[in-house]
Amino acid sequence: MSSITVESFTVETSDGVKLHTRVFKPREEESLKDNLVIVLVHPYSVLGGCQGLLKGMASGFAANGYKAVTFDTRGVGKSTGTASLTGSSEVKDVIAVCKWACDNLSTNRILLVGSSAGAAIAGSAVDEIEQVVGYVSLGYTFGMLASILFGRHQKAILQSQKPKLFVMGTRDGFTSVKQLKSKLSSAAGRVETHLIEGAGHFQMEGPEYDAQMVNLILEFIASL
Repeated sequence: MSSITVESFTVETSDGVKLHTRVFKPREEESLKDNLVIVLVHPYSVLGGCQGLLKGMASGFAANGYKAVTFDTRGVGKSTGTASLTGSSEVKDVIAVCKWACDNLSTNRILLVGSSAGAAIAGSAVDEIEQVVGYVSLGYTFGMLASILFGRHQKAILQSQKPKLFVMGTRDGFTSVKQLKSKLSSAAGRVETHLIEGAGHFQMEGPEYDAQMVNLILEFIASL
């Protein structure tokens, strides 16, 4: 028998979109280490991003004693609504899921984790939700071309005082190490970076990096 359970829910946003949401948690309630809930935001929906890509990480967090939440943003999978090109509407999705988690999962502490464009979208929601205590970016899209679509999200996360961890592969095709360091040089609050030698942008989204991502994020949680 698996040590974790997965349940599906529907979360409604402020503009009436219904989001297909999954909650991963330890099978035994006493295995919970903390009331912190980890909310994960998947990569760009237009390029096939969906919550299924985050299943490995969410399962890893649950196996380590945490509740983790994944969801399909608007227009993806069983979620209603229409995806936006720039991720602006999807910020509402993140806010709705975080508020739902606070109301339904007995928590007042949320860690927001975003992958690729999901990192940009999550970053715009960090200071919109009081209960968010930290933020993790996996492959933030800071590069010049990506900024055409997602540049509008950068200001919010760079100005947030909440603790931030940026994880990126040194061969990320969207953001160079130099661009990452340049952007983060002006960031407010506590900022940490972790570079994964030789990893490309889409490689980091793959299952072979799930365990490494989980361990990095668990270390970050321990410091909050």
